[in-house]
Amino acid sequence: MIKRKALFLGVLFPIAIACSCTAEKIESDNGGEQEKNEGTGETDGYRLVWEDLFDDGSLDESKWRIEVNGDGGGNAELQYYRSGNVSVGTDPIKKNGCLILTAVKEDFGGKNFTSGRINTSGKFEFTHGKVEARIRLPRTANGLWPAFWMLGADYSEVGWPRCGEIDILEMGNASGIGAGSQDRYFNGACHWGYYINGGYPNYAKASTWSYSLQDDEYHLYTCVWDESAVKMYVDMDKYPDVQPYYEMGLTEMDGDWAVGKYFHHDFFIVLNLAVGGYFTGILNAGGITALNNGSASMYVDFVKVYQK
Repeated sequence: MIKRKALFLGVLFPIAIACSCTAEKIESDNGGEQEKNEGTGETDGYRLVWEDLFDDGSLDESKWRIEVNGDGGGNAELQYYRSGNVSVGTDPIKKNGCLILTAVKEDFGGKNFTSGRINTSGKFEFTHGKVEARIRLPRTANGLWPAFWMLGADYSEVGWPRCGEIDILEMGNASGIGAGSQDRYFNGACHWGYYINGGYPNYAKASTWSYSLQDDEYHLYTCVWDESAVKMYVDMDKYPDVQPYYEMGLTEMDGDWAVGKYFHHDFFIVLNLAVGGYFTGILNAGGITALNNGSASMYVDFVKVYQK
């Protein structure tokens, strides 16, 4: 999510294959039908070590920090992050309790938009595991940039990208907008190392999925991160045999830029809904059409972390 001038090591474009599995439905306390979906669960030796189900009506500040700033995230983003754009409540469509990050078209702090961003820095940090979030995404085009990602816990000491970054889900990229596939086009990425001649090592891989991920439904995004690799999956709860949309080995230790030197320490979790910026290819307020109706929200049903 922190993007500056990068040395890209590869971009691929696989097509995912869907099957006809469905999630179990239950009656919600608020009326209507909601999905009972607990993620991939305690499989393959993984045991739940941390979670937030966002069912208590307010953000648990023992687990999360709310970010307040208008610095653009190093990406020329157009929003000002405010605490008022972060809430825990009921999804108006699915009726489940959830985290709600809302982007609003409004002038504040020298910006033309406001939005929300939270992280677990200093609250919950971990090395290796299976981390996943069940998210209902807004329609991103043009200009919204929702993300579920992790940042090295030593960020404040060593800086970026030396701390390492794992982007599990990012949507709203300029390539998806240009191709008219922004509801299905997304990527995973990792960033590490340090700058040499204006560049640094990273590996990003984009996918055009076989079905919409902005269809008013929740989708599960899972990252399996261990000593050997980082792998990312969509809807693995419904489709256990789905192939990873992103995979990168973490064993290389030869050289100062070696990937294995940057991803075997504590990371923390970040969730945010950015507006504009380099990733979207939109650097001025006039190009943002996704907020023509005034606001849009990203809904997070839960975040869970498992370890072996």
